[in-house]
Amino acid sequence: MFRTPDRLFRVLAIAEAITWTILISAIIARAVGAPGIVVTIGGGIHGFVFLAYAATAVLVALNQRWNVGVAILAVVSAIVPYATIPMEIWLHRTGRLAGDWRLQQTADPRDARWYDRLMRWFLRRPWALAILLVVGIVALYVILLLVGPPGGK
Repeated sequence: MFRTPDRLFRVLAIAEAITWTILISAIIARAVGAPGIVVTIGGGIHGFVFLAYAATAVLVALNQRWNVGVAILAVVSAIVPYATIPMEIWLHRTGRLAGDWRLQQTADPRDARWYDRLMRWFLRRPWALAILLVVGIVALYVILLLVGPPGGK
């Protein structure tokens, strides 16, 4: 399903935009009389997918060797409602999503960096990468839940 970085990034960019719709709809529903729990549920879904998108953006940025500015822009695009969609389109059109996962070391000196070796190890073991990402995202999600919602209660 996610044989290329392009495919994975596109799925998460669209999912993040969809969860903006869920959250905005929940806020409108609360404003017209729905119970506040709808925002809690919509916000929870959006928050989880936001973290998954951010983790995906970092992984793809490392694989595609984006500069730090592009990587930060990709992550920050999730803060603005629906901005992940034009971000994905721009990354695709500029060739920043082209290519496959870098599973093998090449003659490129950047492939010798410790984090490139670690990334390749995980990319060759997608089950281990999936477990790492899920555990990391869930842990961060729980910590953020304990801290409280953005803007306080």
